[in-house]
Amino acid sequence: MSIYDNYSRKISERMWNLPDKGELESHREEIYIDDIIQKSHIEKKLLENLDGIKTVFDGGAGSGRFSILLAKHGCKVTHFDISQPMIDKAKELAQEAGVVDKITFVKGALEDLSGYADNSFDMVISFDAPISYTYPNQEYVIGELVRMAKKRIIISVTSRLGTLPYLSNPIQKNQFILDEHSEDPSVQWLISNRQNAIDTFHFEKSGIEKLMAEGLMGGENEIAEYEKGGTPWCITYAFMPNELEDLLRSHGVKNIELAGPGAYARTIPNELLVKIMNDPKQRLDFLDFCYKYDSNPYVCGMGKDNLLAKGDL
Repeated sequence: MSIYDNYSRKISERMWNLPDKGELESHREEIYIDDIIQKSHIEKKLLENLDGIKTVFDGGAGSGRFSILLAKHGCKVTHFDISQPMIDKAKELAQEAGVVDKITFVKGALEDLSGYADNSFDMVISFDAPISYTYPNQEYVIGELVRMAKKRIIISVTSRLGTLPYLSNPIQKNQFILDEHSEDPSVQWLISNRQNAIDTFHFEKSGIEKLMAEGLMGGENEIAEYEKGGTPWCITYAFMPNELEDLLRSHGVKNIELAGPGAYARTIPNELLVKIMNDPKQRLDFLDFCYKYDSNPYVCGMGKDNLLAKGDL
């Protein structure tokens, strides 16, 4: 057994169970343009694939962005998450949306899905990369999610090719700030720390090549911080596109489609992104075009930081 077998789960539980996590995550689409683009892409993909879907398992469902959406479209959804604050916020939002009776809320970790039988759900989904936080069990978890799906699976994982540019761009998130006057603490920190991030930046070829070769972000430092009582970011495994496709195919998934939400937006400066987002017509047209562009298999690796995959059983 690897030391990470225990720590990946423990670190994830501590981080996602911070009291304010549910509230913070539920507002990301109001704060960051890349989150708007990614969530819009996933929503479009889901709504295109609801034919014959009545039951859905949402693994790592967070504050309910997609479980609530699917419940509104008549699906019976199992909302599964490691975080009680996330579940509490999702229940609140589901109640406001009038669909709380269509959602079953379950607290649990993706590493243990043994309570669900084969083909339990018409569709299985998992977004914003909780699968990548289960390292070194990410391949096992994907197999379990496929096992539970009767007709379709749609997941997103951390993208290795999409993440690598961040190591050479410590101000990349600034590009996607929707409102620089937002009172959100993360926005104000990004703005105030921008020049320092530039001044202290140093290109580290060895670190970038290591991530390129191994796909692993985090490890001993995160474990040490956890042991000191801290709340480090999750140990994360980043997938290559062909690796994810081959893994899904090995479990019998067919008609696999890959996408990189955010690939097109990476080419546009903040000033223009903000202008587009603040005009309803431009925003709608832009999100529609992003969906088409980012669905092209030739750019799937260069999405924001997630790699999206859809397949049929």
